[in-house]
Amino acid sequence: MKNTFFLILVTLFILTSCQENKESLQKLPNYLEESHSYAQPNDAVITHLDLDITVDFETQVISGTATYDIENSGSNQIILDSKYLEIESVTQNGEQTEFDLGDFDESLGQPLTVAIKEDTKQIAVTYSTTSKTEALQWLTAQQTADKTNPFLFTQGQAILTRTWIPIQDSPQIRITYDATVKVPSQLMAVMSAENPKEKNGNGVYHFKMKQPIPAYLIALAIGDIEYKAISERTGVYAEKSMIDKVHTEFSDMEKMVVAAENLYGDYDWDQFDVIVLPPSFPFGGMENPRLTFATPTVIAGDKSLTSLVAHELAHSWSGNLVTNATWNDFWLNEGFTVYFEIRIMEALYGKDRANMLALIGRQDLEDELEALKESPNDTKLKLDLKGRNPDDGMNSIAYDKGYLFLRTLEEKVGRDNMDAFLKSYFKKNAFSTINTEDFITYLNENLLEKNNITFNTEEWIYQPGVPENAAVITSDAFSNVEKTLEEFLKTNKIDVTKTENWTPQEWVHFVRNFPEDISVAQMQQLDNSFDFTNSTNSYITMVWYEQSILNNYHGNNVDTKIAEFLNTVGRRWYVTTLFNAFAEAERIEEAKEIYKTARGNYHSVTANTVDEMLGI
Repeated sequence: MKNTFFLILVTLFILTSCQENKESLQKLPNYLEESHSYAQPNDAVITHLDLDITVDFETQVISGTATYDIENSGSNQIILDSKYLEIESVTQNGEQTEFDLGDFDESLGQPLTVAIKEDTKQIAVTYSTTSKTEALQWLTAQQTADKTNPFLFTQGQAILTRTWIPIQDSPQIRITYDATVKVPSQLMAVMSAENPKEKNGNGVYHFKMKQPIPAYLIALAIGDIEYKAISERTGVYAEKSMIDKVHTEFSDMEKMVVAAENLYGDYDWDQFDVIVLPPSFPFGGMENPRLTFATPTVIAGDKSLTSLVAHELAHSWSGNLVTNATWNDFWLNEGFTVYFEIRIMEALYGKDRANMLALIGRQDLEDELEALKESPNDTKLKLDLKGRNPDDGMNSIAYDKGYLFLRTLEEKVGRDNMDAFLKSYFKKNAFSTINTEDFITYLNENLLEKNNITFNTEEWIYQPGVPENAAVITSDAFSNVEKTLEEFLKTNKIDVTKTENWTPQEWVHFVRNFPEDISVAQMQQLDNSFDFTNSTNSYITMVWYEQSILNNYHGNNVDTKIAEFLNTVGRRWYVTTLFNAFAEAERIEEAKEIYKTARGNYHSVTANTVDEMLGI
């Protein structure tokens, strides 16, 4: 009788456990099909990373072990993404297990398939990077500001994290992580996580990111850097020779955080710091949570280019907190962020400056629409990037058409309704991912139907080009700039007193709007009056160099200056603009000569783009 009773208890226990197991498995998120990742998260998905790596600057190799906690729906395998990595061994639940690297794809890399069991809770991959690893840029001491120690930084967006960590590299898969990073003792390591504020002397740094993030936001930088606080929760990292300049330039960071919170709710990442990297960094900024990576090209000395900081801060809500589920939905990250950025800038610096920024974006959008006129499907907000690199969708359409959609929507529903909607959108979807279709449903239920408003949402999202009801953005300041340019072109005279208080945005607008028939003599006259060739503002410099190339202006040693600029600045937007100008001006051989010496200073993100542009 006792034995029978015992067997009944055991049977009930097993049945209950199986039922609980089944219920627990049913609670796994329902992940979308993803064309840019080999992972099959509905079968088995990673939830936490414990990274233990050593960074060797002599061999330019990162090696170590990535240990993952996983959730398994009963599969006998888990698939990670890997590209240009040497996989040494893999364990599951602490025991050696079989693994297989599948066929190589130029964009996606290889699937790393790991054998697991139904009860596997953890896998560990021991690996090392290689010379082909695309996310890493190893810099010599000469390529840094201080020129005393080497530097390393990573860039994971969109699908490059798989080139320095074997991982499920899809934006819809969010994980927490811990990391132990061993570096040379004279250097300091920082990550998109809780960070040290000073060197520790032994070169071993420990990190924790307690909020779940997608793989593309895992970031690492190592160099001879210092930290300087702006407030209790904001501060900057930079090399010693740069730290004071950076601190002054970004001194409004705490004000920006407060302005952002006033708009759309609490900042959920505890700390907002910025690290200014060496000039080869390929983007203006990268919104790695807790630690934005930024280009030194925004250090203008007058805070005139700090809208970039507002943009990366805004990503703390749109992108990092609520993330595009796939790269086809990239506009959900960037269109929202540009809208939020411009609202922050308006709150701090006024509507005129905000509208100038918005108008420059509108001009960028028109340029992009013209460039994509042969491929109109690429001008839709919702893209189909299957079989293509997701970088193909990272252009002005996502940013500026996305912004214009939201700006037009705001004008239709009213700012108060728009703000209430966005605040609830960020709160409701915090630490999760969303695709375009779910956003449309949320928009209809929580803004349009609720306020009995009709809006052409699907035309904006699924049709090419810009709908006729697009908001019209105006700027009195830009109107005055246009009048000044028009007077100069008619009379060959310019009243410099009218330009004395111009912002960099006004100067950019002035230079960008030169007509095609502007003469070399007029270019020379403007350069003599305003010394554009030697401007210390990188944005003004870039647009002036573009016009110089397009109009065959060679005065004031501008050709040498352009070559120097392209050999020292790696920001992809700037670099590709100038190389594209060379191509348009049919000066391609000149461009290739410059590129021969410049390419080694560029991150792979920039170099790959220019390679294609120049047919190399």
